[in-house]
Amino acid sequence: MKVVGLTGGIGSGKSTVAKMFEQLGVAVYIADIEAKRLMNEDALVKKQIIDLLGNDSYINEELNRSYIANVVFNDSSKLLQLNAIVHPAVANHFDCWKSKQKGNYVVKEAAILFENEGHKQCDYTILVSAPIETRIERVLKRDKTTREDILSRMNNQWEDARKIPLADFVIYNKNIEDTENQVHKVHGEISL
Repeated sequence: MKVVGLTGGIGSGKSTVAKMFEQLGVAVYIADIEAKRLMNEDALVKKQIIDLLGNDSYINEELNRSYIANVVFNDSSKLLQLNAIVHPAVANHFDCWKSKQKGNYVVKEAAILFENEGHKQCDYTILVSAPIETRIERVLKRDKTTREDILSRMNNQWEDARKIPLADFVIYNKNIEDTENQVHKVHGEISL
């Protein structure tokens, strides 16, 4: 079974594109959601996070996302160490999940697919791209955050110009109808 990596910067529309693949009957694994679940539920992962970032990482046994984000997005060394805990756990979980799926391919949606070399475990990669101002507007509408926080998160991700040469397909997500057409085209090519 082929693995198709789906990525894009914050606010690019990865989730929208992932839903479009689901509507085509493709199984989609959302790495960020599974990472958060593992960070909340996996005892070993929790212990490693507390050892790295301290007891404030959890409040009432729940992940303190704002605290963790504040620490790691202002300290690239801590972000790398956190990723070294979470990414292997997610990779193992994905392998188990994939073994239970049916179809020609599955989609693995991950925000930092190229940055952590996750694309090397994929048969194809899709980059979802959108103008920076559009991305910022989308995130401001979606999340309780500030422009500065969004820019800080963007600075921890590669720019599209660096990712485009690594991607097998680029979906330009400016309007929904155009994006759907691009998804159908990519689906047709991957399904061959």
